[in-house]
Amino acid sequence: MAHEHKLEIFRGALKFKSNVSKIWGVFVVLSIITTVEVALGIIRPDFLVDHHFLALRLLNWVFIILTLFKAYYITWDFMHMRDETAGLRRAVIWTAVFLIIYLVTLVLIEGDYIFEVYKNGYIKFNF
Repeated sequence: MAHEHKLEIFRGALKFKSNVSKIWGVFVVLSIITTVEVALGIIRPDFLVDHHFLALRLLNWVFIILTLFKAYYITWDFMHMRDETAGLRRAVIWTAVFLIIYLVTLVLIEGDYIFEVYKNGYIKFNF
């Protein structure tokens, strides 16, 4: 007996009749999010560019959050994580989430260091 995959997304809010229609539905959702990212990158709203949160522009936080959402959603739907056991889902998703948070933190720390060196012309700390 073959395993049947769920033909719904967003916890059952959208239901599809076939796998093909579901793939197109997921494609549309991911395309909309990507279009929003590209539009924000082109328009660069003043409110999101001028305001900072944790030493990073709000626009950059929007990009990070939307990209993480897309990565999670691709893993959830295309890698069929929603059909797996809770333990496997947690092992895969939380490992990736913590790794991404760690890498983003390192990039922000190193980027701030390089910015300060170029801005002030001195080395903030030596290793």
